[in-house]
Amino acid sequence: MTIKAFYLLCFANLCLSLGLFCGRAQAQDPYANIPRRSQSSFNTTIFDMSSSDSNSSSSNIDAALLDDLPEASQTGQVSQSPADAASDQGQQTKRILGIIPNFRSVSANVHLPPQSVKEKFITATHDSFDYSSIFLPAAVAGYNQATNATPEFHQGAAGYGRYFWHTYVDQTSENYFVEFIVPAITHEDSRYYTLGSGGFWKRTGYSLSRAVITRSDAGHDTFNISEIVGAGAAAGVANFYYPEPQRTFTNTAERWGGNVGIDAATFLFHEFWPDINHALFHGNKPAN
Repeated sequence: MTIKAFYLLCFANLCLSLGLFCGRAQAQDPYANIPRRSQSSFNTTIFDMSSSDSNSSSSNIDAALLDDLPEASQTGQVSQSPADAASDQGQQTKRILGIIPNFRSVSANVHLPPQSVKEKFITATHDSFDYSSIFLPAAVAGYNQATNATPEFHQGAAGYGRYFWHTYVDQTSENYFVEFIVPAITHEDSRYYTLGSGGFWKRTGYSLSRAVITRSDAGHDTFNISEIVGAGAAAGVANFYYPEPQRTFTNTAERWGGNVGIDAATFLFHEFWPDINHALFHGNKPAN
């Protein structure tokens, strides 16, 4: 990624964000105007109904939906409308294709209590040290070696090893800054809330905009300080272990933009994963 591409990415994200703020109804939480006490009562009613003998089948449905939620998200209360409980639209799985971690994604129309600091730490740790966390760094390292992004690493197996461990440390550092350290300070929710409904462009715009817009712990839309500042902090820390010629402002800015761009692309893929899963497996998710 060049510095020009970095500025274009930032501009595109800002444009998407402004467009979504101007049309808040497109991505607005359908239960945002319900008082917290009413939501709690609704949750209690749902779980009381699901636990009664006369609604045992409803209980099975609720259990199946809870199993689809990311591990770190299953610790809180969940509320769903009856229409959502009857379909798998927007239902996330813990992993994508049974391999790729999907712990930050929350199914459409699922409402969770504020994310605790411990949950933020667990999510960052899952994304960094899960057995599947090596796949993205492996792919990025291969691309960087093919394009000779860091000539000081050279080529061959030894060169690929250098690309891989640098990329893996990049990913781990960014995960902890974006998903744990900064959101714990700014009281932001690091999870991705699936929109799950609407047209392709509406959902695309929403998912990409999550790189610059997130939810606060209070449940309101806010500027995504965690993503922007966290990704920048990780890019700055990388200067401690990259070769000296790579420690320029331009290279640091490119790493910063690359971090934000990868996260935005990840949000886009996670938004449409439930649709892909339904089309390929007819709602029967692959083994976690």
